[in-house]
Amino acid sequence: MTKVFSRRAFLSLSVASLGTSVLAEAPSRSLRPVLRPAGVKTKSVPASAPALDVLIRDSGLSGKVSCAVARMGDGAVLEAHQATTGLPPASATKALTALYALHYLGPSHRFLTSLVAVGKISNGVLRGDLVLRGGGDPTLNTNGLADLARTLKAAGVREVTGQFLVWGGALPSTKRIDKKQPDHAGYNPAVSGVALNYNRVHFEWKRGANGYAVSMDGRSDKYRPEVDVARMKIAKRSVPVYTYKSQNGRDHWTVASGALGKGGARWLPMRQPEIYAGEVFRTLARAHGIVLKAPKQTQNAPRGAVLARRQSPALREILKGMLKYSTNLTAEMVGMAASQARGAQPNSVKASAAAMNAWAAEALGMPHAALVDHSGLGEASKLRADEMALMLAQAGQHAVLRPILKDISLRDANGKVNKGHPLKVNAKTGTLHFVSALAGYVATPDGRELAFAIFAADQKSRDRLIGPDRERPQGARTYNGRAKKLQQKLIERWGTVYGA
Repeated sequence: MTKVFSRRAFLSLSVASLGTSVLAEAPSRSLRPVLRPAGVKTKSVPASAPALDVLIRDSGLSGKVSCAVARMGDGAVLEAHQATTGLPPASATKALTALYALHYLGPSHRFLTSLVAVGKISNGVLRGDLVLRGGGDPTLNTNGLADLARTLKAAGVREVTGQFLVWGGALPSTKRIDKKQPDHAGYNPAVSGVALNYNRVHFEWKRGANGYAVSMDGRSDKYRPEVDVARMKIAKRSVPVYTYKSQNGRDHWTVASGALGKGGARWLPMRQPEIYAGEVFRTLARAHGIVLKAPKQTQNAPRGAVLARRQSPALREILKGMLKYSTNLTAEMVGMAASQARGAQPNSVKASAAAMNAWAAEALGMPHAALVDHSGLGEASKLRADEMALMLAQAGQHAVLRPILKDISLRDANGKVNKGHPLKVNAKTGTLHFVSALAGYVATPDGRELAFAIFAADQKSRDRLIGPDRERPQGARTYNGRAKKLQQKLIERWGTVYGA
């Protein structure tokens, strides 16, 4: 069901002369930008603002660059370069996902994780099953499960005679967001209706006199419950650094001894989210004297008395964190929840992304949106710079997106953050190997605002990424650095040319 954050509240204009919402329907005019004739010079453009094509040519970027800048209010495209070319938006996709989730769920929506008693309680004994019911909360962490365990004890439960079950069926499940990423990429975990610690498990190793000691746990700042669902074995080799396989419902990892050094730690993706959350909760419950059987995953939504529940922060705060830290799992979970609220019944991330594409075409004037997920991790996703810039110009009119976008620091000639830079930028970045994106807003010193989208991609270089080369491919860091420099130069040009 669509929440109170209504279409009218989302789309209403602050400028009465515009009449109906420019977001509610696709624009009646063409979305293609109207460019200045080639070769025409504008006297108002000072020498300090090099031409758009010159900046792009001198950037040294291989592949393609697509960009557009639009005026706030009426959304007129002021300038563009290959803006009708669809390119991978990477994590800039999350800006669109945020609007999608806000529209269908509402900014005050909260996700619920609960403990459900399937059976009767008598004298502190639950004669039946206890179910940990996931509600699609992407922010659930070990501290949250500890709160649930504490509430369960306060409710008087001290024993459970039946099974301990975990249900994650509130959202469709998948073992990975994107199949092309390395197995050990913590940003590419499983997706389910229950997600603990962003579906990541903490791997730590220390070298002692008798070799290495390793641990796998679901730690927080207060707790360190070890888990059995993810296991690590040290292998005598140098490469590959990690190997992974799923066997008997557990994640089995090996790590190369030659890569460990004296000690260290990292978060690894979790592929069995229900059992992971169940094992951590079982340990926390035991600390309160409540003994539970080993957790099992259930496919059936539990019906019974709710003994404890935990609310997530409000969606607006979740999205602000998602846009700041670019958490892929958050994007996928809130995106699929929004698709369900829209009335779709997606059975996969890709199906849910298709529902978001349809909404973008219907409501935002983005008929060419072709996303395969909600996070931008999948390189097959494509967006057009002109459509993105126009959408942002419209959304910015309603002050929906800009307040939750990250402040982007501009730099001086030496590459250091320039805190006194006259232009203020709020935007969403996007980075894959040989893909770089930036989309958002720039405010000029006189208070004018512009919306922009910049996409750059070298698909040929991406196509050559195979095996171990996918993690740190040669040339990717240089490409990304050049892309960021170009982004700043384009923003500075637009601020100079269109900011007064």
